[in-house]
Amino acid sequence: MARGGEKGQGRPASPEVQGRSGNPVPEPAVAAMFDRIAPVYDRLNTLMTLGLDGRWRRAAVAATAVAPGGAALDVACGTGKLAASLAERVGPFGRVVGVDLAPRMVAAARRTYRDIVQLEFQVANALDLPFAAEFDAATIAFGLRNLADYEAGFRQLARTVRPRGWVVCLELSLPRPRPLGRLYHATFRRFAPVAGSLFGQRDAYQYLPDSLEGFPDPEALAATMRQAGLVEVSFRRLALGAVALHRGRVP
Repeated sequence: MARGGEKGQGRPASPEVQGRSGNPVPEPAVAAMFDRIAPVYDRLNTLMTLGLDGRWRRAAVAATAVAPGGAALDVACGTGKLAASLAERVGPFGRVVGVDLAPRMVAAARRTYRDIVQLEFQVANALDLPFAAEFDAATIAFGLRNLADYEAGFRQLARTVRPRGWVVCLELSLPRPRPLGRLYHATFRRFAPVAGSLFGQRDAYQYLPDSLEGFPDPEALAATMRQAGLVEVSFRRLALGAVALHRGRVP
C-alpha cells in the first residue's frame, strides 16, 4: 500500500485541509435512514458502483493482513458483505463480528449469513464499541462518514485491536485534480438520488452525496488516524480516486 501524507506526519492537518471532523446529522436519524434502505441497500450499492464494490471489499480484506484462525471486527457492517469476506479469510476456526447501529441492517446480515459459524452480528454504536483489545484487525467500509466524530471512531476501532494489528478504512473520496473532483461530485449529486428513486428511496440517497461534502481528503484522513494513535498510516486511491483505502497499525 503506497504511503500517503508522509509530509507533516504526526502534526494536525490545517483546518483548510482537514475538512469537517464529523457528521452533523444526528445518530438516530442516520440509523433510521439506514433501516429504511436495508431491503435495497445491496442492489443499489452494486448499481452505483458499477459492480466494483466487491473488488474494493477484497482490497480491504487483504489490507487487514488477518490470518486463518484470526479475529476481525467490522464496524458499520451494514448487510454484512465485508464481514462475510473477512469470515472467509479467517476460516471456521477464526472469529468475525459485524456491528451496526441500524437494527434492520443487522437483521438482514444475520438472515443472509446465518450458516457461517465463525461470523456473528450485533447492534452496537461505532463510538462506544462493547469490546476490549480482542481482534487482530478492525475495518470500517463506507461508514466513517456517518460518524459524529471521525477521530473518536478511529480511537474506538484501535482500542478493539491487539498491538501490531491493523485498522482499515474504506471510504468515498473525490478524484484529483480538483476540477475533476468537482465534476465527479456534481455528477454524483445528480445520479445518487435518481438511482435511489428507482427503489423509492430518493431522499435517503440524497444524503449520500451530501455526506461527502466537506469530508476530509485522504491526506487529512490519514492525519486523523495518526491523531487517533495509529502508526504506519498509509493509503491508496481506488477507482480513479473516487474511493480511498486507508490502514494504520495499532502500536
